[in-house]
Amino acid sequence: MPSELEELVGFLHSPQPAVKQIALDNLVGFSQGPQSQIFTINNYEPIRDLKTLAKDKGRTMVTQSVTTLANLCEDLTIRDIIAEDVDFLKFLVQSILNTRNSSADIMCILLANIAKNDHIANVFDFKYEHDEEHSKIFKSNHAMDCLMDCFVKGFDRTLNKYASYEFLSFFFADASRSVKGRTYFVTEQEYDGITPISKLLVFTEKYDDRIRREGAASTIKNCLFDIKAHMNLLTNEKINLLPYLLLPIAGSEELDEDDMFNLPDELQLLPSDKKRDPMNSIICIHLESLLLLCTTREAREYVREKSVYPLVRELHKAVDDPQIADLCEKLVQLLMRDEAPKPTDELSEEEEDDKILEIL
Repeated sequence: MPSELEELVGFLHSPQPAVKQIALDNLVGFSQGPQSQIFTINNYEPIRDLKTLAKDKGRTMVTQSVTTLANLCEDLTIRDIIAEDVDFLKFLVQSILNTRNSSADIMCILLANIAKNDHIANVFDFKYEHDEEHSKIFKSNHAMDCLMDCFVKGFDRTLNKYASYEFLSFFFADASRSVKGRTYFVTEQEYDGITPISKLLVFTEKYDDRIRREGAASTIKNCLFDIKAHMNLLTNEKINLLPYLLLPIAGSEELDEDDMFNLPDELQLLPSDKKRDPMNSIICIHLESLLLLCTTREAREYVREKSVYPLVRELHKAVDDPQIADLCEKLVQLLMRDEAPKPTDELSEEEEDDKILEIL
């Protein structure tokens, strides 16, 4: 059987399109599991062939080759070969931004699958040369801005009838692990006057789309490693981060009147049928974001004033999950602790922040 597979992968660079298509038809199923090692032969020549086939004009060939590459990203070497090919990365991004592309969603999956490689930060430097039709859709010539527009405007397939772009949220999550990525998401963009992270916030309560919710929540959390951005994210009315972290963890429990009216306006007088996020893993991401917001004294005091503790207390009571319980207890420890006298110099304040990070 291995020799037959070797013959098949050899056909991927056949000069005859029909032969390449037959090879792909038979090889897609071997792109997962132990037999996927067949794609590593001849110093990963099949990967180079698949990247070439992804640029073909035929819909089936493109979809199958990109699907195969996406499946093979579990192999770290293959993932790196794809991610570190800047020309292919540019092709992939440009293709996703083509609203006539019937393979856009599987390309979003491939982009998300390679995003753990640090070279993914190259995307923030890419320009998008759009034609007249796409100039009506995209108002920026920066590829990252256009990817954000696809994610936000294309969720209902009105931008591209073949694509919902939901897997871009996982790409955003990994891209925001880098300093360049975090800086992009928390910086107001000149072309539309909007801070990109604010475009993701509405998806934290899209309970019918786990992928968008999880990706948006993870992107927000990763951006909060930029501690200097915390107060702007909390107090800038155009962003207003806190309610979007609290609404997914809030249930229908009644709070004391004082606690209720200290909450952000969006959480006051919630309906009796208010549901928490149905996935405990996503609730944990939001709790981790709240913990990160408690890194500095200024943000901690802001969070206290907004009655976050009562919400966390009710969550702890209502949800039986050890990880949620652990995160709730850490939050309570930070929110209910007595603060030391305010430091008199910058260094001591940084030392206090370091102590909080140790708790996190």
